[in-house]
Amino acid sequence: MFNFRLVVNLLGMLSAICGLAMLLAVPFSLYYGGEDVKALSFSGLGIIVLGLGVWALTKKNTQKELKKRDGYLIVTLGWLVMSALGAVPYVASGAIPSFTDAFFETMSGFTTTGASILADQIESLPKGLHFWRSMTHWIGGMGIIVLTIAILPLLGIGGMQLYAAEVPGPTPDKLTPRIKETAKRLWIVYVALTLLECLFLMFGGMSFFEAICHAMATLSTGGFSTRQASVGAFGAYHQYVIIVFMFLAGTNFALTYAALRGKTRRLWRNEEFRLYLWACLVLVSVVSLTVYLRGGLSFEEAFRQSAFQVVSILTTTGFGTADFTAWGPFMLWLFFLLMFCGACAGSTSGGIKVVRFLVIFKNSYLELKRQIHPKAILPVRFNRKAVPEDVVSRILAFFLIFVILFVIGSFCMTLIGLDFMTAIGSVAATLGNIGPGIGQVGPGDVQNFAQIPDIGKWILSMLMLLGRLELFTVLMLFTPFFWRET
Repeated sequence: MFNFRLVVNLLGMLSAICGLAMLLAVPFSLYYGGEDVKALSFSGLGIIVLGLGVWALTKKNTQKELKKRDGYLIVTLGWLVMSALGAVPYVASGAIPSFTDAFFETMSGFTTTGASILADQIESLPKGLHFWRSMTHWIGGMGIIVLTIAILPLLGIGGMQLYAAEVPGPTPDKLTPRIKETAKRLWIVYVALTLLECLFLMFGGMSFFEAICHAMATLSTGGFSTRQASVGAFGAYHQYVIIVFMFLAGTNFALTYAALRGKTRRLWRNEEFRLYLWACLVLVSVVSLTVYLRGGLSFEEAFRQSAFQVVSILTTTGFGTADFTAWGPFMLWLFFLLMFCGACAGSTSGGIKVVRFLVIFKNSYLELKRQIHPKAILPVRFNRKAVPEDVVSRILAFFLIFVILFVIGSFCMTLIGLDFMTAIGSVAATLGNIGPGIGQVGPGDVQNFAQIPDIGKWILSMLMLLGRLELFTVLMLFTPFFWRET
């Protein structure tokens, strides 16, 4: 039924990759003279040895056939193992002595959520750990599994099952017939945009260290910053640069790749991108006007702060330059709704995604027409093509399960003593992979997840995982039929 030996073999490989990525933070620690050199070095080397050992022990007599259910199991367990191992340097260095807090911070990184338990220690965190914190975002952004897909053919293993389980959105959009080539092209675009943003930020006077950390957090739509005040600690130029790249990070990477190759018409023909673009423009206009009319800010400041917060929340990046919860009840309500949206499918953003809302609205409108013309065949169309009924059903099921999980999660958080606003804010922020929420976990400088009880942090960590892996990948592991032999 399951190829458990192969599952463990690939988990060993993922662990080794995690350890290798951890060692990339050591040069920054050495350069800045941090006290985290030993923690990062020993943790990275130890995890590499552990991962390669597991991989070598399970390599022999391993069947290379990877089934769809094996793929779902590897993706879910891979994220859990990576988060547990990624927490080790935090605990070893003493920067985050609690394993619960360290696991929460690492899961938040790998799932590109950006929710943090660091209260006032962000700027005092050693530079090596800062880089590792940003690296977890960057790895998780496009998916450690997608990276590994490019390696799997060398082992004689196909990667389509993993890609279907991991890639964000309702359906994977392959750029080329071969999944290996797809993964390579996605990562080329991802790396190129990261480096480009880093150069733009440095051009404005930001140091290389802060520029690369913020670039990794932006393209992954993660939101971890090196400053307590997030991007608000930097000038207008840096904020505008990050707004542009947050928008790009929320765009389907397949479309971005096509546009870079000169096929810009694919962008404008795509209904999801057009709705995403218009939503950003309309929302920025409404919020800018509202904030400006409140007084206290020039029009440019009102526009910049509004644009930054709208794009940050809509793309689930979670960076902040202002506290939108202080802009009045209407703005609080609007931004809370935006936490459930997300950007385009096939991007690194979280949330429900624009395409799902588009299909749901179209199906609801057609349902009204079907009531008048019950015998008419009225398929839902997306990009001028009929959407199969099973896809529409899965999207409706996804939306319903998302809402149910939000309700259950909020109920659990109130049970452990959180006030109503903090409970719904923390669940919306983690399930949607946003970062900042409302209530005591809002976007303010002193608001974070540190005061959440340990049991709450474990609940929210699981919600991050559910949101990052699009619900079904994780939930099906808890169903009897998934484990039943066929």
